[in-house]
Amino acid sequence: MIFAGIDSGSWNTKAVVIDDNARVLGTAVTRSGADLSAAAEHVYRTVLERAGCTRDEVAAVWSTGFGRQCVTFANGSRTELDCHGRGAAHYVAGPLVVIDIGGQDAKVIRLDASGQRLSHRMNRKCAAGTGSFLDEIALRLGIPIERMDALANGSTEELDLSSFCTVFAGTELLTLIRGGKRPTDLAMAAYRSLTKRIVALDVLQGRVVATGGVIAHHPTMVKLLGRELHAEIVVPPHPQEMGAFGAALAARDGATSVGPIPVELERGQPLTATGGIAHAT
Repeated sequence: MIFAGIDSGSWNTKAVVIDDNARVLGTAVTRSGADLSAAAEHVYRTVLERAGCTRDEVAAVWSTGFGRQCVTFANGSRTELDCHGRGAAHYVAGPLVVIDIGGQDAKVIRLDASGQRLSHRMNRKCAAGTGSFLDEIALRLGIPIERMDALANGSTEELDLSSFCTVFAGTELLTLIRGGKRPTDLAMAAYRSLTKRIVALDVLQGRVVATGGVIAHHPTMVKLLGRELHAEIVVPPHPQEMGAFGAALAARDGATSVGPIPVELERGQPLTATGGIAHAT
């Protein structure tokens, strides 16, 4: 049997198709834009093509993310916290801490040894702890965001962006540019600033799993987080599509259920684990 998950994010929409053994058959990512339903439809068509299957072959598709209610063809939905925890627990045995850094928010999710969610923290009020912060810095530096990680790798001078506010950090950056500081050192300063913001969200101890688009496309963040936490940061397969993968797992585990989704599931109740896979209670 085949199952699919759609993660409708505020910046990107992701899709994953799996078989009943949770083997990933295909993934896809597209910009969400202003029409979340259209983005979900587009990414779903794309992932089905990459997986080599048709809609009729998909037993169930579930959605998650900021715009999960806009995925009109979904059979069910789960919260982002549920899906990211579910996906991480599939790959990494608990207890663990999941750090997810997306375009518009950052999440810290604690799971116990059985995969149950113990607590979570989210950064929603400021872009300083998200991918949008890096986009803003890249814009200020006049480079494509895709070049920023490679640029930072050439840094030789340690600079600081002390402000946690994206607007104020941009002003600091302009001051440093005016002072003749090199773009490579400024790029690394931005990564250090983002790292500090993430670390400040919660006490991060034990095994740490990192997911999200920032982790997928900015390896420097993984190195800095590991250095700051004095720990190895585990990056599972397809980190940007982890929420969609968790939604696909939910589709697989809930595909045989009948009737509407219970309200407590929609609100993201704790997870339990069976055979290494997290299930909603």
